[in-house]
Amino acid sequence: MSATDQTRGAARIREAFARARAAGRAALIPYVVAGYPDAEGSFAAATAAIDAGADLLEVGLPYSDPLADGATLQRASQGALAAGATLEGSLALVRRIAAARPAVPVVAMGYANQLIGGGDGRERAIALAQAGVAGVIVADLTPDEGAPFEAVAAEAGIAVIYLVAPTSSDARRAHVAGRSGGFLYCVSLVGVTGARTELPASVAQLVADVKAVSPVPVAVGFGVSRPDHVRAIARAGADGVIVASALVDAMGPDGRDVDALRSLVAELAGATGG
Repeated sequence: MSATDQTRGAARIREAFARARAAGRAALIPYVVAGYPDAEGSFAAATAAIDAGADLLEVGLPYSDPLADGATLQRASQGALAAGATLEGSLALVRRIAAARPAVPVVAMGYANQLIGGGDGRERAIALAQAGVAGVIVADLTPDEGAPFEAVAAEAGIAVIYLVAPTSSDARRAHVAGRSGGFLYCVSLVGVTGARTELPASVAQLVADVKAVSPVPVAVGFGVSRPDHVRAIARAGADGVIVASALVDAMGPDGRDVDALRSLVAELAGATGG
């Protein structure tokens, strides 16, 4: 069992999934980009997403080379950086969100060079914990290289959340799931993030296969953009659904249409019962 799944942060994440499960639905995990379109705008987006029905909130930390992200999130990340976003500023924003909506766990998402660098990431793990983060997704970190960061994250009290893909073997999925804290991020398709009109027909079987080997809740993301996507994933038995690019798209070309984001989150939340 993962050491980071025994942390305070992981316990908060588990509680959020348990509350959704008790209500007979999957947990909804919207995504916002820290600092997009600016610090105040992203704070407004984050609190609107939570108030509209988020069970957890994923906050992307702007980064110059977001390898897993498609055009929409790349644009938002670049926009945030152009508006002056820094890692320290992003963590200050996360702290503000966590203080304003303490009942909803915040999960940060970033990249290894940004959060770990050339060491074990101890300072960053402590900074994340101090900002109120319950868990962290390091998109390009695998368990094969993740043990040092897992150790410092466990000391700091936060979960390290790993990803599995449709191309991962059953044995690989079981290994990754066993090292993931809080929940396991199940990538629904081969490719980068970005809203799709349709999900792969194989997503239901993928959910079943991953759930069969995972000791932690399974949340599905990448390509999820519409209520019918959320409904299908919930019916397949996923514990959670992650929606990112569609929410950034909903905010319009300038990233300031918070009302549209709020409306979409509410629609997605209404579909989590399957």
